[in-house]
Order: sequence, then structure tokens, then C-alpha cells
Amino acid sequence: MKSGAGDKVIRQANAPPDKLVYTLDEVVRLTKLDPALLDSWEQEFPFLHSGRTAKDEKIFRPKDVAMIRRIQELLETRGLTLAGVRRRIEEEFGLRTPQTVHPEQLRKVLAEVRDGLHEIAASLKKSPS
Repeated sequence: MKSGAGDKVIRQANAPPDKLVYTLDEVVRLTKLDPALLDSWEQEFPFLHSGRTAKDEKIFRPKDVAMIRRIQELLETRGLTLAGVRRRIEEEFGLRTPQTVHPEQLRKVLAEVRDGLHEIAASLKKSPS
């Protein structure tokens, strides 16, 4: 599902005031969330990234603050699961997390590539120099 104009309104409503970065204390104050919960969300949602200052203080980009607010809203008002929230955030913010490939599928593709390379090697051996 593609994001539409309504999603832009949601993002704008969740957007924090114009700043380049927010400290952990500022994010906690804006969202009224516990810092430990924010840490667990960073583990759960691979697209949520905090940075560190030279003094090793945690900082967040405005995009991350908007995502935190949206995650909070989806969990509290929509009752979505964490997996549902992850999918919704990826759709709304245009993010993609790498999809895992089943090992058997990977083996099959690698075997096809190997066979193709063997065919190329065999045809090179047959052709005159």
C-alpha cells in the first residue's frame, strides 16, 4: 500500500519543532516515554536510530522523533502489535528493512549460478584459442 496525502498530514502532525537534533531528555519530555522504552524500541525497530554526542549523550534526529511519536500513537490508539507498527511505519515513512531469505531458496539460487558458471567454463574449454 502506498502512502497518500493523509499520511503526510500524520507525519506533519507528529513532527517536532524545527531542530537539528534532540537530546534524550527532550524526547522523553516531548513524548512522556520512559528512556528504557525508547531503548527497547531502538532494538525492536531497525529504522529507529539514535546518535551520540562527543560527551556520549544520546541524540535523535527530527525524523526519529516523528517516528517515535507515530509508534506511540499506533500502539496506544490503534492497538497494533509491534510487527504491525513496524510495517505501518515502513509504509508511511518510505522505509524498507532487509527481508530474510529462506536458506533453501538461497541454496537453490546459488546452485543455479554454479551450474551456469560450469556451463560457461565448459564452453570456454571447447572453443579454440
